[in-house]
Amino acid sequence: MVWATVTADSVRRIAAICGPTASGKSALAAALRARGLPIEVVSCDALQVYQHLEAGTAKPSAAQRALVPTHLVDVVEPTLTMSAGQWAALAQTTVSDIAARGAWPLVVGGTGLYFRALTRGLAEIPPIELGLRRELTERWHGSGGAELHAQLQAVDPDYAAQTPVANRQRVTRALEVFLATGKTLSAWHREQLPSQLSCILVVLEPDPALLARAIADRAAAMAAPLVAEVTALLAAGLSPMAPAMQALGYRDAVEVAMGRASGRDFAARLALAHQHYAKRQRTWFRSESAALRLQPEAGDTEDRLATALTAWFTPNKGTVDD
Repeated sequence: MVWATVTADSVRRIAAICGPTASGKSALAAALRARGLPIEVVSCDALQVYQHLEAGTAKPSAAQRALVPTHLVDVVEPTLTMSAGQWAALAQTTVSDIAARGAWPLVVGGTGLYFRALTRGLAEIPPIELGLRRELTERWHGSGGAELHAQLQAVDPDYAAQTPVANRQRVTRALEVFLATGKTLSAWHREQLPSQLSCILVVLEPDPALLARAIADRAAAMAAPLVAEVTALLAAGLSPMAPAMQALGYRDAVEVAMGRASGRDFAARLALAHQHYAKRQRTWFRSESAALRLQPEAGDTEDRLATALTAWFTPNKGTVDD
């Protein structure tokens, strides 16, 4: 078969390994590097961009990054936000730098909106009045996230399905865009801009039972360190309302660290939250019709991917056939 690409025209080739959390994306990238492929990883993860966040991010260690050059990790403070457009701009520069060194840019992660912004571009949304933003934020703090999320579900069910009820920034952002422009955030995201990249996309689709076990194991291992990390960050002066503290796992860890929730079953709650997140990720990447889908547990996955990347980045050697 010929491996499909995300964009038809290109000035620069990249590759991507995407899929749900705990599906083995980073391990597969490391295995490809160990084979001698000149890849450099561009992390496509909305949590790994944050400095000082380690326990709940599955961020590669310094030793791992020494073996596999990894970019866009630890780039912003926990008090800041990183929009898809901002990340894509950084990623574009990073890809150019990697290619200039003669290496192969490999995007690895599960933040679908980041990937879409990089490979397809995002339409520029008009500025939103601060008054509307403040009004929605006050409503959130006054009545909680469930009411606003229900409103979002009514006007933009696609985006609501991908957005946790507890994610204040994403819920209020989607609502402010709709109220200010009359167009849903999903509709804005579908308005593609010309891309300067051509990408071969591989989506990992692990066996559901194996993925559930991997998520449970990861949650069990990260639960106690995550609470300890959040406790230390709060003690150092970080606000519990900081953008990074609203992220998956961290919001619940804040509640435990501040004594507002029990830590007894935190690992189970963490696993459940990651299971729901993995489901949203699978739904998102299912829409990428041009992707090659591989089961990471299959014995030939690494071989097939290594062959494909070699053919993609050295096109004079031909295409990949089954």
